[in-house]
Amino acid sequence: MNDHQLAADLAVKTGELLIDVRNELVKKGTHPWMLKDSGDYYAHQYILQTLNEARPGDAVLSEEGVQGDFSQQKRVWIVDPLDGTREFGEFPRDDWAVHIALVEDGELIVGAVSIPARNQIFVTPDPTPPPSFNVKTKTLKIAISRSRPGQAVYVLHNALGGEYEFEFLPMGSAGVKTMAVVEGHADIYAHSGGQNEWDSAAPVAIARAAGLWTSHLNGDDLIYNRPDPFVQNLIICRAELSEQCLSAFQLAGY
Repeated sequence: MNDHQLAADLAVKTGELLIDVRNELVKKGTHPWMLKDSGDYYAHQYILQTLNEARPGDAVLSEEGVQGDFSQQKRVWIVDPLDGTREFGEFPRDDWAVHIALVEDGELIVGAVSIPARNQIFVTPDPTPPPSFNVKTKTLKIAISRSRPGQAVYVLHNALGGEYEFEFLPMGSAGVKTMAVVEGHADIYAHSGGQNEWDSAAPVAIARAAGLWTSHLNGDDLIYNRPDPFVQNLIICRAELSEQCLSAFQLAGY
């Protein structure tokens, strides 16, 4: 398998494993906290084992642990074995995901996001771009966090609320939010509360391949496999909305 096929296969099979773990533990009446921890553990171990066998010379940067000197390695897999653990623990919610990305020589070149409970897989290099934005609707659909929408959402609403109606779409995983934009169900996903590289690497790779705009809120490029994996903020949106969005954030001081 090439790297794109490997990422897709790994995301799908990890998702199948998570579905099995979740169903089995729910039958036993397992507490949601244990459900989340078990999902994280088994998914992480499966991903590490698979990558060790398929790409033994590569480093892995995972939410659940690091293998190899990722900041010095030529090829680094950046993975989130279970993005949206809160939602995973709230059976039967389906807005959680598996993220698999690959950075080579500092470039984000591969991404796969599976949404297992929806039986969906999104992968580079050629994801289907979203349908054209219908400006006549004058409505912006914004993918937001269920619990903490963040300042970026309020900045957009304050700046563009006079021109557009806003429809807010609360959901869990960052991958699910980004894929909502990729599919055209949402127009913008903007996050200002800080994340880590494994939260966004795979979703950003797919969004870029689908022709969406991706950047920090000030317009700077999103760069992955840095010594510090913290990502201060980001925006993923339809390309035709990027100028308006970035202008709003510039006026707000980003």
